[in-house]
Amino acid sequence: MNDKILVVDDDHKTVELIQLSLKNEHFETLEAYDGVEALALTRSEAPDLIILDWMLPHISGLDLCRLIRAESMVPVILLTAKATEEDKLLGLSLGVDDYLTKPFSLRELVARVRIVLRRTYHHAVLHAQLHIGNLLIDMAAHEVWLDGKPVHLTPKEFKLLETLATSPGRTFSRRDLVDRVYGLDYDGFDRTIDFHLGNLRKKIETNSERPPFIQTVHGLGYKFRRADNAQ
Repeated sequence: MNDKILVVDDDHKTVELIQLSLKNEHFETLEAYDGVEALALTRSEAPDLIILDWMLPHISGLDLCRLIRAESMVPVILLTAKATEEDKLLGLSLGVDDYLTKPFSLRELVARVRIVLRRTYHHAVLHAQLHIGNLLIDMAAHEVWLDGKPVHLTPKEFKLLETLATSPGRTFSRRDLVDRVYGLDYDGFDRTIDFHLGNLRKKIETNSERPPFIQTVHGLGYKFRRADNAQ
């Protein structure tokens, strides 16, 4: 399952263009055209990120951000024609994660979406320890243990395992994994990720016929087996 982005703007053409750019990069999208509708969707659909216009009917973007922050830490990117330093500081003080001034480049917006999602993801898992069956992943120490014995992974292999294991059941495309492991600036082949996955699987899995952790989703990518399905 791809990240779900809620796009909130009272201009239908702006929403349409943003959604098209996001869908081209394999994001799921929701749309809202006023603050009331956006708040309801935030509560019912739990988006992974919100792109929010400052000027909205019924509830302004800033007031909406206040309401959202009282209930959730979902990342917010604020879009606005207001460009003064005071306006930006006001938005940031309310918990806005990033700020883009209109008119803006759609390519830049998509890049900022990826950066904010990656930053939010890193913060959430920084100090976590994951126990999955006989596998232990220590995020802070960058250590992996299998059956009580250390598993020596390269930095790329660890990042790949961390990405998959912290979202069990979610299918990642090769492009998703390349972005997480190599970063947005990587311009190599997406299939490079298969090489690292092959090495990772050899180190943590012994049954290639029924792998206990990493599953191939044919035609789509890879996912980490949910705990209740682990062997």
